[in-house]
Amino acid sequence: MTSFTRYNNLTGWIVFAIALLTYAITVEPTASFWDAGEFIACAFKLQVPHPPGAPLFLMVGRLFSLFAFGDLNDVAFWINMVSVVSSAFTILFLFWTITLLGRKILGRPDADLTMADTILLVGAGAVGALAYTWSDSFWFSAVEAEVYGLSSFFTAIVIWAVFKWERIEDEAAENRWLIFIAYLVGLSIGVHLLNLVTLPALALVYYFKKYKNINLFGGILAFIAGLVVLGIINSGIIPGLPSMAGRFEIFFVNTLGLPFTSGVIFFVILFLGALVWGIRYSEKKDKTTLNVALLSLAFVLIGYSCYLMVLVRANYNPPINENNPDGVLSFVSYLKREQYGSRPLLYGPTFVSRPISQKRGEPMYRRQNGKYVVYDYRPEYDYEPGASVLLPRMYSTQGNHPQLYREMTGLAEGQKPTMAHNLSFMFSHQIGHMYWRYFLWNFVGRESDEEGAGNLLPWDVAKDYPSHVANNKAHDNFFMLPFILGLLGIVIQYFRRRRDLLVLGLLFLLTGVALVVYLNSPPVEPRERDYIYVGSFYIFCIWIGFGVISIAEGLMGVLKNSTPRVAVAGLLGLAVPVIMGVKGWDNHDRSNRYHSVDFARNLLNSCAPNAILFTGGDNDTFPLWYVQEVEGFRTDVRVCNLSLLGTDWYINQMKRQTYESEPLPISLEPNNYAFGKNDIIPFYEIPGVKGGINLKEYMNLVKQENKAIQVPLTSGDMTSILPSSVLFLPVNVEEVRRMNIVKEDYVPFVRDSISWTIGNRDLYKSDLIMLDIIATNDWKRPIYFSSTLAGSNYLNLKEYMQLEGYAFRLLPVRVPGATDGYVNSDIMYKNMMNNMFWRELDNPDVYYDNTYLGSPVFTARISFLRLVGQLLSENKIEEAKKAMERSLTTMPDRSIPYDQISANYIRPLFQIGNAKQALEIADTMAQRADENLTFVRNHGSANQRDANIDLYILQTIVTACRESNQTQATTKYEAIFQKHLSGLNVMGQ
Repeated sequence: MTSFTRYNNLTGWIVFAIALLTYAITVEPTASFWDAGEFIACAFKLQVPHPPGAPLFLMVGRLFSLFAFGDLNDVAFWINMVSVVSSAFTILFLFWTITLLGRKILGRPDADLTMADTILLVGAGAVGALAYTWSDSFWFSAVEAEVYGLSSFFTAIVIWAVFKWERIEDEAAENRWLIFIAYLVGLSIGVHLLNLVTLPALALVYYFKKYKNINLFGGILAFIAGLVVLGIINSGIIPGLPSMAGRFEIFFVNTLGLPFTSGVIFFVILFLGALVWGIRYSEKKDKTTLNVALLSLAFVLIGYSCYLMVLVRANYNPPINENNPDGVLSFVSYLKREQYGSRPLLYGPTFVSRPISQKRGEPMYRRQNGKYVVYDYRPEYDYEPGASVLLPRMYSTQGNHPQLYREMTGLAEGQKPTMAHNLSFMFSHQIGHMYWRYFLWNFVGRESDEEGAGNLLPWDVAKDYPSHVANNKAHDNFFMLPFILGLLGIVIQYFRRRRDLLVLGLLFLLTGVALVVYLNSPPVEPRERDYIYVGSFYIFCIWIGFGVISIAEGLMGVLKNSTPRVAVAGLLGLAVPVIMGVKGWDNHDRSNRYHSVDFARNLLNSCAPNAILFTGGDNDTFPLWYVQEVEGFRTDVRVCNLSLLGTDWYINQMKRQTYESEPLPISLEPNNYAFGKNDIIPFYEIPGVKGGINLKEYMNLVKQENKAIQVPLTSGDMTSILPSSVLFLPVNVEEVRRMNIVKEDYVPFVRDSISWTIGNRDLYKSDLIMLDIIATNDWKRPIYFSSTLAGSNYLNLKEYMQLEGYAFRLLPVRVPGATDGYVNSDIMYKNMMNNMFWRELDNPDVYYDNTYLGSPVFTARISFLRLVGQLLSENKIEEAKKAMERSLTTMPDRSIPYDQISANYIRPLFQIGNAKQALEIADTMAQRADENLTFVRNHGSANQRDANIDLYILQTIVTACRESNQTQATTKYEAIFQKHLSGLNVMGQ
């Protein structure tokens, strides 16, 4: 072992230890928001998460969960540690990759490396690896139970292994390394497919080593060959082999009359037999290349075989079983992510294109009477001539996407986007906003952690940011030092190793811009997507490492002695990741942060026993799945996600018992809600039922597929309709009274039916199932709607909903004027004061990003505000004081800054006699709003947080002070409000 090898190994493990310690200290102690709750729940019980799954991650997570030793509250921490450990190993292999490629830049064999060379190389490796350790996006993924940490590990080890293979001279050893690399690629499929995009660039390494006459044409062919390998794995193996097995299965069952799975078994035997025969044939005939290729394919398949877990577990019907991939045909749909639809890539329609005809696509099968029966066809649409364009970037018709496209590109209403418009959107938004902004976050500076936050440049230090930005923990300015160091690394690699620069450059583009083009993101996303592009940030950190070598070269004219020179270069370079680590620590330290889980508990504890709880997005659902599946908390409540309730497999799962929760009362049969059936129920008013239709009778008509409420589609099929905008539901008044579910004060409002206007709108399948549950339930089980749902999800039933915490309960009581529901102060006071969890929300040292300060905090503050308002209207002053005090002490401004909801606290504070605190809050919020609006006026709308919110805050403060006869305060805040209102009006002219 050479001296360099010893130092290289030792320093690598030291850097690994630094990364491991960093992530272990800052790791989230429980399930964070977004997908982490789902992954932890699925890993703990080996369940089936959203497509296309991550079975290897789940199995590794299950092993790590055993370290909890039965303590269910520690399970999340240990599954988070999967990301911690795998991310630390990513840093280790990044270090070794930098030192490996750095040796090629120096151009000397290992045996000839001097001590100065060794110091320079390990210094370069340490600087580049630590820069990635403390980079914004990678650090974020390294401390939560997401797949990106483990995915990055496979990317890192594959890149390292390919460059390691390049140095091997022995042919047999070379081939073993190629097979090892193939195995790693196969395993990575079971985590995330991002690793595959590196293959085309890495194919060039093979070409540069194996061929002597290197030229442009050969390089292009090698790159194309890499694309072919990528295509074979991504399309030919991952969904391709199961698809072929599915065709065999249909033939064997439907044509030959054999039992289910017989075709799959035959295909597996046939394929594996052919593969084994090919391997033996290539060995006997001494066809080395063919033998290595077939063995590599075999090891890719061995790694890919971890997906068998999905099939096995789906057949056991676990509580979380998304898409129910229990057979080969549904498994293919799961792998192809067909649930999410598709996005056009190279050629397709734009958002203004309208289909002129629909035709049948691929048939869809289900098992029935021992056969596979076609129950529908996937629709394929034809568009009018000229409706499709090259590179269709502006394609989405969902929600407000068309309006956003027009705003971003200057399109007028009715104007068709050209290819120029599409390219403009791609460069400005998709590449600029959704990639380059993230790149600069990591290597230049980040303005804040607020949604859509921009970048910080070195000269922004002099800018007078408002306090909510300047004091934001993610307000990190790196003074472009990492970026400059990376550019220096690119320069020296250009002059020393252009082939390696080409490989790394292609890796950088494939994991960055090319991925942007492939993903074709819409104009708005549910959250920031920087974690997708960490592969390109990884490559840039290799160049940051090389920047140390570039500095050392630049110092040659100043320091002649090589050892001091490389030491100085290393120390100067090391300052860059240290700055990144110091500045980034406070906004990546998730220790003592529990409110994602507490939010889930609070939502569940807002419900009565054996309740049905309708929820919406990921953050309303995944934390609830976690606390129920892992911690066993409130498993009597059935969480019903409306985003999934439009799918047949999820409805079937809702009709099964889960833990203490009985099956949901759904009367419709599977044929009523099968894929493609009743996906949209169009509103088509029938004169005879214009005044209203009985909901129970309507559901029976839908169930019977009665022609009285059906109309033909253009395809010739019939579909059910909504024949009236008014629905009514009979109520057994005596039975309701016996149930004792209505507050005594509201009993006089109970009538023999409830009637409401659902509106002149189409219904989605999820709406239909909700109505079925409401009609069939007959008030036997409590039905709740999360208060975080979008307005349309309440089906215009708010007047019949009673707020009891974080959720509205549907009751046969309409309180006149209660358009946003009504509050049961007795139940809600008990829930909010005794049954809620607020761990560490009052701790200013705990970092809460915009995800926490958004919906979870809004929900808590609005709930307290509604409770206090109701208590005051009932003259329960003492209870109102206690509720207000609880809100302000659990979510104080020092840890959870006041928001627009807090402005509404000022009036009730005056009402309960706490004028001092009311004025303190008013003064704090008015000062911040003044800062924000002054900044907007000075720097333009591009830098504004949201001027309307600040104006609303000022107006609310003024109104509260005026109504509370606070003349001096009213005058003071009115002046601030009018100053900015007139100033912004001038700006808008």
